[in-house]
Amino acid sequence: MDTPAFEEFDPESDCECPGCVHWRRVAPRAGTGGTGGIVGHPAAHRTLVVAAASAAALGAGHAVPAVAAPHAPALPGVPAREEPDTPQGTAAPLHGTSVPPGKSGQSSGPVKTPPTTRADIIRRAKEWVTAKVPYSMTAYWSDGYRQDCSGYVSKAWNLPGNEWTGSLAQFGTRISKEELQPGDILLFHNPSDPQKGSHVVIFGGWTDYTHTYYTVYEQTRPTTRRQSTPYAYWSHSSSYVPYRYKGVTAADSSKDGSAAGPEPADGGGGTAYPGRASFGPGADNAHVTRLGQLLVARGGARFYTSGPGPRWTDADLRATRAFQQAQGWTGADADGLPGPVTWSLLVTGKGKNIPAAQVTTPTAPGAGGPPASTPAPQVPAFPGRALFRPGANNAHVTQLGKQLVKKGFGRFYTTGPGPRWSEADRRAVEAFQRTQGWRGGAADGYPGPETWRRLFS
Repeated sequence: MDTPAFEEFDPESDCECPGCVHWRRVAPRAGTGGTGGIVGHPAAHRTLVVAAASAAALGAGHAVPAVAAPHAPALPGVPAREEPDTPQGTAAPLHGTSVPPGKSGQSSGPVKTPPTTRADIIRRAKEWVTAKVPYSMTAYWSDGYRQDCSGYVSKAWNLPGNEWTGSLAQFGTRISKEELQPGDILLFHNPSDPQKGSHVVIFGGWTDYTHTYYTVYEQTRPTTRRQSTPYAYWSHSSSYVPYRYKGVTAADSSKDGSAAGPEPADGGGGTAYPGRASFGPGADNAHVTRLGQLLVARGGARFYTSGPGPRWTDADLRATRAFQQAQGWTGADADGLPGPVTWSLLVTGKGKNIPAAQVTTPTAPGAGGPPASTPAPQVPAFPGRALFRPGANNAHVTQLGKQLVKKGFGRFYTTGPGPRWSEADRRAVEAFQRTQGWRGGAADGYPGPETWRRLFS
């Protein structure tokens, strides 16, 4: 038997992350050099290909492939294929019977849109993420909803039955990208072949101020997931259309600051509480700007290094928490997210202002009295998730790495830290996240606002 021949080559990566897209533009793949080598794409991984020299090695009648199919490198959270393999069932009742593949349905009778809040939509979406519901177009979860992507949206929107990508649009109103808020959906329906490419996901909020990435909730193989995703999706991006559920209500019924007693939702001042969905990670709207301005007027200016602005940042959370604590609230009543009572006190000018930070000097030796306290260090504003991804190269990566070394996670660095995001940065962040007691997707090695706050506190 002849000895197998080995050949090494660098396949060009088809990765769609910002870094790889950049390098494909500025450094296109070079041709074969004089020495016979191939200059590969900077993001490509070297692939070893084995070609059998003789078909007899595999037995008569069996064809031998010339080369093995190259595979693009697997990046965290990136689907292996362009679109998830998520064929659609038909419109069906809750706990309905299985639907044969290739069939499509439409809801019968008048369309019912039970009222719900954005907070409840996201809460229901999280239930399947926590339960790790396996994908299936023929099975139904214990709550009655079909375990495919459109059944998942039907559950989140609290629809009376299971819909499919061809019928979901009638339950929503088409909106623009700029209007997207948590609980809305991005729908791609392929009418020519509904079983190929059609998909729908739930929008969970922007992850960065550029509105290029957002938190997605989706039902796909193998199980329900929540992750950061490029807008509008990994591929076929232009085919995804934003929709808002017709039954979504503007206000959330939840309250904060119960110790302060009941307050009118609009604070009696004509400025209605916009709802909890308007605040928190990913929020980017005029209500966040208004909140920041109110907090600055009540003594919270020291929390803002810039702004306030429309994008929710850790500065908004810390300033809100300080105001809530100034009212004597603790625990869940001082979580840093404004509810109706917090909003009411701010817009009416009631309640206590945020106390000034203590700025004192240590007591001189022999002067008597307890040593003076020093104010807690300021936490720099979180710059956004998009700056900490494969291909990223910026000063914030260096800042992150130095703080990780300072906190005792420098063992992952053989050189640096430096401005280029590396696997050493990801592993160090993951180790820090695990020390916080986080597991699974909460310890993925990519810093979010809470990781950043705890790391720099």
